[in-house]
Amino acid sequence: MSKVKVYSTSWCPYCHVLMSWFDELGVEYEEVDAEGMNLQAVPVTKINDEEIVGFDRPALKKALKKAGLLK
Repeated sequence: MSKVKVYSTSWCPYCHVLMSWFDELGVEYEEVDAEGMNLQAVPVTKINDEEIVGFDRPALKKALKKAGLLK
């Protein structure tokens, strides 16, 4: 089971940029189709128990480091 989940939609450009960035960093993640979910915004990234809304690179880096997934 992945420590990182990305809730995304097919039409969200930020979702695709986020996942490409994770691919570049070598971060493994599980993509969850949020199309039918009642989310206020996408992407939503869950790293362990932390939830980050949007492509907030500094917050994502901090959470990844905290989880031991990024140096």
